[in-house]
Amino acid sequence: MRRTIAALILLVCVVQCGAVRIIEFCPDPYLHDDADEYLVLSGTGSLDGITVSDGESGFRFPPGTMINGKITIARDAISFNTTHNRMPDYEWYDYSPVVPDVISGDKLRMANSRDELMVYDHGALIQTVSWPKDVKPREGQVHYLEDGVWDRRPLLLGQSRFLTKAYKNVSVTTFVSPDNSNNVFLQAVASADRTVHVNVYEFSSQVMAQALTDAHERGVDVSILVEGGPVGGISPEEKAAIWTMNQSGIPVYQMTAAGGQKAPYRFDHAKYLVIDSRAVLLTSENFKASGFPSEGTRGNRGWGVYLEDTETAQYFEDVFLSDIRGPGSIPIAGTQGAPESPSSVPYTPEFSSRRFAGATVTPVLAPDTSYVIHDLLNSAQGTIDIEQAYITNESAYTLNPYLATAINASRRGVHVRVLLDAYWYNIEDEKDNDEMAALINHIGITEKIPLEAKCADLESNNLEKVHNKGVIVDNRSVLVSSINWNSNSPNFNREVGVIIENTEVAQYFKEVFEDDWQPVRHTTARTFDYLKIAGLVAVVAGLIIFFIWRLRRI
Repeated sequence: MRRTIAALILLVCVVQCGAVRIIEFCPDPYLHDDADEYLVLSGTGSLDGITVSDGESGFRFPPGTMINGKITIARDAISFNTTHNRMPDYEWYDYSPVVPDVISGDKLRMANSRDELMVYDHGALIQTVSWPKDVKPREGQVHYLEDGVWDRRPLLLGQSRFLTKAYKNVSVTTFVSPDNSNNVFLQAVASADRTVHVNVYEFSSQVMAQALTDAHERGVDVSILVEGGPVGGISPEEKAAIWTMNQSGIPVYQMTAAGGQKAPYRFDHAKYLVIDSRAVLLTSENFKASGFPSEGTRGNRGWGVYLEDTETAQYFEDVFLSDIRGPGSIPIAGTQGAPESPSSVPYTPEFSSRRFAGATVTPVLAPDTSYVIHDLLNSAQGTIDIEQAYITNESAYTLNPYLATAINASRRGVHVRVLLDAYWYNIEDEKDNDEMAALINHIGITEKIPLEAKCADLESNNLEKVHNKGVIVDNRSVLVSSINWNSNSPNFNREVGVIIENTEVAQYFKEVFEDDWQPVRHTTARTFDYLKIAGLVAVVAGLIIFFIWRLRRI
């Protein structure tokens, strides 16, 4: 108890008295021999008497050094500049003639897996951070102290640190794939006057590429960022779409490892575009024929929104510029080739796009603010409806964190439903969606809580697959996003989503969810089946007539 009180007193002193403290450090960066390791101090006043040590080595500052905010001290200023594209304030090895040195005894070397840093003020210990006790060691991770807590967000070198913020009175146009996603996209791009900025995991739709090309040719500044190493590699169809845009003069960039640097995110898995810094189109779907099919053809089930609000748009514009100007973003040249083949299976749209006013929108970024999905699930009082392409657990003994939060909500009486994809590659293995649904139902039955799950009936709904990553809470709040429920997506990918608070928006997606949860076999699907049956009957009848004719000639 006394130690807790002492710690609180120290924290108050640090905050109120301007005491110097470490607020950021990276002991295990990517460069060889960790040459770019560094730490950041925060505080105000004189640094005379301030010493930083790991117990074996360390440094102090030249007499008269002052701090007013933050200063960065790196082992090697030149290596630090290679990684961060800027010079530190000080270095503890003398590599750069333009960066002043701290005064070192034995040169500080932060160990990767186990070490500690201590800050002394005239010999009195004022701060200690150690690993793995206080922070988890991981290559490339930057450890941040925020509100007195280390590493609420596991951010790596080169990643952004955007904060969550709510925007009010946003106009929202809702849409779903395959019903109307393509039309909403084409209308959004056609409305652009000045800029269209696109960030998407995969881009192979020639229809969408042509729409952006048309915008560019009428004077709109179009820039595009794609993932440079998607699972399976960049397809020939995507290379052809990129080539189409390259030929018109549109710059296309890929996020990838470049120049000896690692990409800041494992995958750039976002799916959004910003128009004229006034509107955002955001979706769960890649820019492919399956995600944005032509009207009347089959595709994925996905959710999307078109948000009209300058502040919301500026938030996502800042995210886009941070990523396209950041490390690992380099130009990509496509190659001429065959365009993507769209689906030929007919589909009768059920849901039209609808526009609603007065929504509150909270951006969700991975890894920056993906933790707010837990806050959304924890806020539930009555219902949680979850529609996901798939859910994977952390281990054989540890549930997916989002799923665990949803199940805990069910334990306090919230009715939770989980709908998963049933496409062949999500149900063929021994541990995928059908086993996940069975596990969730087993927990619900054994604990006697309102929890149920199923795999979608794709045939009855005439859907190619469920590619959605959405949540509806209490018929009042909706998550529309690119964030898959696995360990990688919320923690290490660049992902983008929004939480929308508006009962009308929630009702729109609720109707779609209910149709997917308990579908009625649709006319288009029946017609398609009847056509196949009729064709088979015609073939059989033709064979019978042929054999009768042959028998008569014998």
